[in-house]
Amino acid sequence: MTLRDYSPWLHSAFAACAVLTAYSASAQRFDTPLSHDIDPREAAFYEANPYPTLVSRGETTPPEFDNLRTMAEWEEIEILCVGWEGYSAIEKQIVVNAAQECEVIVLTEDAAYVEDYITSNNNGGGAASMDNITVLEVPLNTVWIRDYGPNTVYGNGVDDRIIVDWLYNRPRPDDDVSPQVIADHMGIDLYETTAEPYDLMNTGGNFMSDGFGMGFASNLIGDENSGGATWWGTQFPDQNEEEIEGILADFMGLHTYVRMENLPFDGIHHIDMHMKLLDEETILMAEYPAGVADGPQIEANLEYVLSNHTSKWGTPFEVVRIPSPPEPGWGGGFPDEGGNYMTYTNSVFVNNTILLPTYYEEFDTLAIAIYERELPGYNVVGIDCNQIISASGAIHCITHSVGVEDPLLISHQPLDDTEDTVNPYPVEALVQHRSGIESTQLFWRVAGETDYNEVTMDASMDDMWVANIPAQPENTVVQYYIQGASVSGKVQDRPMPAPEGYWQFRVGEVVISGLDGSQGFAGFQPAFPNPASAITCIPVDLKTAAAGRLVLRDAAGRLVFTLHAGSFSAGTS
Repeated sequence: MTLRDYSPWLHSAFAACAVLTAYSASAQRFDTPLSHDIDPREAAFYEANPYPTLVSRGETTPPEFDNLRTMAEWEEIEILCVGWEGYSAIEKQIVVNAAQECEVIVLTEDAAYVEDYITSNNNGGGAASMDNITVLEVPLNTVWIRDYGPNTVYGNGVDDRIIVDWLYNRPRPDDDVSPQVIADHMGIDLYETTAEPYDLMNTGGNFMSDGFGMGFASNLIGDENSGGATWWGTQFPDQNEEEIEGILADFMGLHTYVRMENLPFDGIHHIDMHMKLLDEETILMAEYPAGVADGPQIEANLEYVLSNHTSKWGTPFEVVRIPSPPEPGWGGGFPDEGGNYMTYTNSVFVNNTILLPTYYEEFDTLAIAIYERELPGYNVVGIDCNQIISASGAIHCITHSVGVEDPLLISHQPLDDTEDTVNPYPVEALVQHRSGIESTQLFWRVAGETDYNEVTMDASMDDMWVANIPAQPENTVVQYYIQGASVSGKVQDRPMPAPEGYWQFRVGEVVISGLDGSQGFAGFQPAFPNPASAITCIPVDLKTAAAGRLVLRDAAGRLVFTLHAGSFSAGTS
């Protein structure tokens, strides 16, 4: 049973008119899939035919659970979902790699074709097993399941798993009902924002969660919920900013909703085309050369976020830059020159693996290195997305996930570098499971060593666990991870790929990384006024613009305050 019933003529009419999917007798099953944006073929169809009537099947009132929590993408997932509607070579690589980490659900209109493609030699790679892969044959319009797929929310923080679905912002009715297909398959209750007063239109590519009540989006969310008629014959919800935030709080537990200006050269205005949350405090942000394409607006948005919002710990977000490549060849270039919107932020977590879009070696090598540096231990798999990027999307856009039924949640703010060689380094972590936590262990080692030292963490207040890493001599790099065990017997590591994955910090003189002389760091100018009774200015002199973090530490090397995180202009600032 689908979430919404549509007039029975709809799907057959689509197929007969070759409006939504053009079929081919060649080896490529879906040869002309719909783009991420509105496709002229569907626009023509709805000029001649009415949009089908929606009949809600899911719950249209807020979930009655306490402490609703929308999961973050780096949490443990049970299912990765894909909609196989074109781009078979890319889809196969996603499915085969993801199946090493979790079950994969493939929605498709032709199950036999998909199974044959996966198990045969073709452009998607060698013959692969169907183990851990479930193919569901259902009506489907497009590949863009990130936008119309299921969103995992937990009641009571780590219990009562549900799926939340929004009104889809495209006239694609078969796509729009797919969350109910997945919910039925998995036996999960579905809640939907499809009926007044809780009607809300949203798209998954324009939504990110830190896992603790903070969400991110572009102003597209406001544009598409400001009332009026859609061109395909329905109505946009009429919700103001406060009402939008109220619906997201009621259905998804959000208490902070960060909205950024739309980018001028990203036609779909989805934030996953230029940013990604790597953890609770780290933003991976696309970077362009100065003044190019969406670079200026990205920098303005980032400055807004850093100036007005903090991580769940009340500290500034860490920012990691990743260069966006220009489209190579004649007619290419950056988006403001007519090139495709190539992006490395459109990746997806699949438990211990990161699936990363790639394009060409010159930029791919750096992108992979950045992911491996920021997420040590993860299996970073590059998948060539040149075939799909012209349709305004890559890997994140064509995947969606469902979290596990019983998450063992571990949240920890990684330790900063320190000059302290005398005092132990306290490690704190939030550890939660619906059955309770039996024990929590801290594992640490000095970089270069094989074995970890194990320390039992002590329970503190509010599900917090604490332990210390012993003081280390100067010029030591310490690597560590945390392991929780629930009363029910479940064991979980954070970072998830531990022991290969870990956090690390350096003991010794705190240095300015990434700003050496070759990159334009000229030095600090004398602080003024000195002495001071209130404000003190510390000028930073850069030969070229750069990104970084300026922090204040005490004599023991402990972080006191982050003075600035983000962009530094050329010259003295």
